[in-house]
Amino acid sequence: MTIIRSYIVGSGSYLPERCLTNAELAEQIDTTDEWIQSRTGIRQRHIAADGQPTSDLATRAARRAMDHAGVTADDIDLIIVATATPDLTFPATAAQVQANLGVSKGAAFDVQAVCTGFVYALAVADNFVRLGQSQGALVIGAETFSRILDWSDRGTCVLFGDGAGAVVLQPGVGEGTSADRGILSTHLHADGNHTKMLYVDGGPSTNQQVGQLRMEGREVFKHAVVNLAQAVDEALEANGLAKEDIDWLVPHQANRRIIDATARKLGMTDERVVITIDRHANTSAASIPLALAEATGDGRIKRGDMVLLEAMGGGFTWGSAMVRW
Repeated sequence: MTIIRSYIVGSGSYLPERCLTNAELAEQIDTTDEWIQSRTGIRQRHIAADGQPTSDLATRAARRAMDHAGVTADDIDLIIVATATPDLTFPATAAQVQANLGVSKGAAFDVQAVCTGFVYALAVADNFVRLGQSQGALVIGAETFSRILDWSDRGTCVLFGDGAGAVVLQPGVGEGTSADRGILSTHLHADGNHTKMLYVDGGPSTNQQVGQLRMEGREVFKHAVVNLAQAVDEALEANGLAKEDIDWLVPHQANRRIIDATARKLGMTDERVVITIDRHANTSAASIPLALAEATGDGRIKRGDMVLLEAMGGGFTWGSAMVRW
């Protein structure tokens, strides 16, 4: 049986120029480099420049992904931006990216699932491609989380950074088996009962403010370990795969301990896990595409490799995607 699959044909990323180290943070708040690294694995993070909106980061990453894929604006008919830090309440950040890139056809919209945003956006784009509604989809994760942090709260401000990553999807042919190239399956979940464990205390219809990020770190950690294990098992079962079949784990970069717990479940060594949290910190929806761009750019992820993506974010939301590169 011949079916349409979504091939990932290009990836790209962008990190703002300013790099903020743990040592610099320790001069501003009551923390140390050792404290941050031992609990999170983070050494530094990138911070967007004054006046640099999320759409700017997204556009730069998108252009690099398009160059990598060898496509132009004329080849793109769908742009989805996953972000929790849009330029404006409306229009969508994706619409601004569309204008920046000179794309003149198709749809452009945002997806908001916080740190799981890229997996959600990838699932949406995959459906567009498989149904024949897109011949060239641009999926972007982009965040300026530095704008919604309480920089006096050492429990949260040390965790996050800014950045953007993007991939280009095009339709390809498969046989409906796990041997196919492309996105094999996506698995999305949400549970709104835990909103107060990870949220931003502002919004247009509540207090008309942007707000700042609030988090109950220990509770989020416990839920993340359980939910990500579910998402991993679901992806394996859906495709008839064993743990040993996974070549690369590309996780959301929230906390090194969570990443290590997922890797242990899969029996994977550090050499098979793409880790960027030490240099990027948690860039929310941007973390997975940033890691993908790095690992494809340096040649680690190669054509034919089986890649497992997984993430969890505020909401709670969580999910996974199995991809044959």
